[in-house]
Amino acid sequence: MSSAGPLRSRRPEPVALEAHAADNLRFIRETMERAGSFTAVPGWGGFAIGWTALAASFVAAQQTSPNAWLATWLAEALVAVGIAAGATARKARAAKVPLLSGPGRKFALSFVPPLLVGALLTVVLFPAGYAAVLPGMWLLLYGTAVVTGGAFSVRVVPVMGLCFMFTGALALFSPASWGNWFMAVGFGALQIIFGLVIAGRYGG
Repeated sequence: MSSAGPLRSRRPEPVALEAHAADNLRFIRETMERAGSFTAVPGWGGFAIGWTALAASFVAAQQTSPNAWLATWLAEALVAVGIAAGATARKARAAKVPLLSGPGRKFALSFVPPLLVGALLTVVLFPAGYAAVLPGMWLLLYGTAVVTGGAFSVRVVPVMGLCFMFTGALALFSPASWGNWFMAVGFGALQIIFGLVIAGRYGG
């Protein structure tokens, strides 16, 4: 009677190549969906900024000196930066997309330079007595920042930037006394409208 040899351990069956491919495609699709929903522009943040800008335009209209008017809008700019930073970070977490990589980084690199130009020109033009051109210049450069940053985002973002640029161009060729109201239209009304659109269609 022959002795039975050692039992061979059964090797695990290899996972089918199709299963690997399906898992990879599912991961890629989910990643692209999350990145696509992250516009790098916070809709609800823009909505909130619009309302603070409307309040700032009302306060600025009550000021009797250019310095007080400028201080009002600079304070609003700081408030807007705080709201935008918090809302953008919250939106990135919700979309599970790193804030400073991919669309967020590209948007920031395109968005920030026109704003820095605006800050530099403000420092030069305001003391020289050109406060009347600031509303148009701010709206134009903010619109430029949104258009260039929006090249890496959804289509509605550059459209928003073009609306700002159009409003800024009108402000430059309108009476100086209208400047504050153009600011209300641009940084207030346009932010509210496009904030709602972005929040409704692209989440947050």
